[in-house]
Amino acid sequence: MVTQYKAASLERHIERGWHFLSAELGEFVTVRTPEQRVDENWYLGTADALYQNIYTIEQIAPRHVLILSGDHIYQMNYSRFIRDHVQSEADCSIACLPVPIAEGKRFGVMEVDEDNRIVNFREKPDDPDPMPRAPGQCLASMGIYVFRTEFLFEHLCRDANKPNSHRDFGRDIIPSIIDQNLVRAWSFTDDETGAAAYWKDVGTIESYYETNMDLIAVDPRLNLYDQSWPIRSHQPPLPPPKFVFNEQVVEQERVGRAVDSMVCPGSIISGGTVERSVLGPSVRINSYAEVRDSILYDRVTIGRHARVRRAIIDKNVLIPEGMRIGYDSAEDRRHGLTVTDSGIVVVPKNARFDQQSSVPRPHIGRVRSQWTQRTIE
Repeated sequence: MVTQYKAASLERHIERGWHFLSAELGEFVTVRTPEQRVDENWYLGTADALYQNIYTIEQIAPRHVLILSGDHIYQMNYSRFIRDHVQSEADCSIACLPVPIAEGKRFGVMEVDEDNRIVNFREKPDDPDPMPRAPGQCLASMGIYVFRTEFLFEHLCRDANKPNSHRDFGRDIIPSIIDQNLVRAWSFTDDETGAAAYWKDVGTIESYYETNMDLIAVDPRLNLYDQSWPIRSHQPPLPPPKFVFNEQVVEQERVGRAVDSMVCPGSIISGGTVERSVLGPSVRINSYAEVRDSILYDRVTIGRHARVRRAIIDKNVLIPEGMRIGYDSAEDRRHGLTVTDSGIVVVPKNARFDQQSSVPRPHIGRVRSQWTQRTIE
């Protein structure tokens, strides 16, 4: 796993969630931060990240290298992809699936012949080429590749010696190899239906939000409850979620409930309402508060009578009593929050609000909330 920017949390996730692998059986996950073995640069692009780790890959001596991206959500049996690559004797294979033309400018877009050989490839084009039999769609690269190892090393070294290269697979490596080499497209399809399988690139706030909202559907396409395909992660030893209060108080309902939502362990819905939301571990929703269409990270607290809608709230945030988020974009911006064009509000990690509900720079370590007058870790 190749990391670079603010990777400590990701490294802890790998260490805690993937410790079951057996080194005696040759199974392992290793985290590779830039060693600057080649020169003084950090990773300059996706291809450069592999180029700087050629020495490490050589020690394992694989016949083929499978390259994955870290910001995609999907479930894939890689053995099918690798088998197709090996049987076709391709130099490189790229996993792909159709996406709407309007979204094509976010991806590498390819054209293929009748044998699935890639004959044209453009990275994030302004005018994506439509598929011949589906003019409203284009064939997008998933950023998932299989290479013959020797072929990969040869072209990584060649690219590293080009002064104007972006050191990127999509912009440099792939376009340079499709004319003279066998580069094939492999369609990522559902095993049961044969239709395009579920896959989301969560490189934008909107796509990340939409992917989380997909999880709370009655019949989610990405099924976290499939026991034959567990999602590996670290589960802290927390108690089950709890829902308390069901009463009428001064002509006002005080009911702890959550509907069409996912609620993680340790969370307490204490007389508040949650609808169409994802709540992380140890979240607390206090009395008369409302949370709708939102994503709350670990240890978020929503104060009494506060209302939150279409928001992503990072870890350790305290929303004060009576505050509104997601109901007035201008008001949210005055509070110092990020608001996307589609109206999604993002609250940063460790944020604390003053009496004017403006958010100062996020604190690190111990902070004192002016609203609750208690110390929070």
